Amino acid sequence: MNLTRTATVALTAATVLLLPGCSNTPPTADGRPATAVSPRPAPATPAARTTDATSAFKSLAAGVKTATFGTTVTAENDGNHLLGRPGQYTSKITFTDSRIKAADTQGLKAGDVGYGGSIEVFTDNNDAETRAKYIQTVTRGIPALGEYDYVHGTSVIRVSRLLTPAQAKEYETAGAKLD
Repeated sequence: MNLTRTATVALTAATVLLLPGCSNTPPTADGRPATAVSPRPAPATPAARTTDATSAFKSLAAGVKTATFGTTVTAENDGNHLLGRPGQYTSKITFTDSRIKAADTQGLKAGDVGYGGSIEVFTDNNDAETRAKYIQTVTRGIPALGEYDYVHGTSVIRVSRLLTPAQAKEYETAGAKLD
């Protein structure tokens, strides 16, 4: 057992001493072997990512004072049945906007975008973009289903059509902090 340990130590020492001689890098001016270091690319900096819809709403509400938190969407109450599915949102909340008149929301179900909006957070920007395009495709040509949709980073901010374009723009502007 001692012999095996001695042989391992000797082999390791020989490798450490001989390894620089195996380099194809020419020696330095003073004759010492140069150490070849492959340039390593800098690690990619991941895009800023909102961790969940609740934290995204807090940021959004700081810029839009008329927005009030509504509900947290769970797998049990997700009317779209998309929460946590591959390529779909990982977190979602709904919110209301006090500028929307109650009379204009007749016939809406609790949590509908028409009351104010929602925020859906995805794993990556590509999934968020895909979702926003899908919503726009489905609602195009049906004014009652229309809404404003803004993609910021991994978040899709869906805003009620009952707000004026200028009011909806406040959400787009506040959402820029989520990028």
